Amino acid sequence: MPWQCQQCKTSIEDDDFELCWNCNTEKGATEAAPTPAELGPDCLRCKAKLSFIGTKNFHEGTRWGVLGDIGEFFVNKENLDMYGCKSCGKVEFFMAGFIERPE
Repeated sequence: MPWQCQQCKTSIEDDDFELCWNCNTEKGATEAAPTPAELGPDCLRCKAKLSFIGTKNFHEGTRWGVLGDIGEFFVNKENLDMYGCKSCGKVEFFMAGFIERPE
């Protein structure tokens, strides 16, 4: 028997599915869960919601060509989460894991 998602109003044809394929809301949930777009930070420029792009590993300093990968143990690396604004194109970086994202 088909059911309708309370969050995004998508019609789910198969009764065997316990989650909405569109927004991952559980079947029979009464309170609407926030969408991934609602969980992201706001753009400082235009106030739109930022979209998660990915996590980037930034490398500080120069590459040690002669030593190969062993030289990588002696340089500072930082993982940063990248978020972009689809409205104005601004990109912002945050410490990896600082903003909780849905799985």
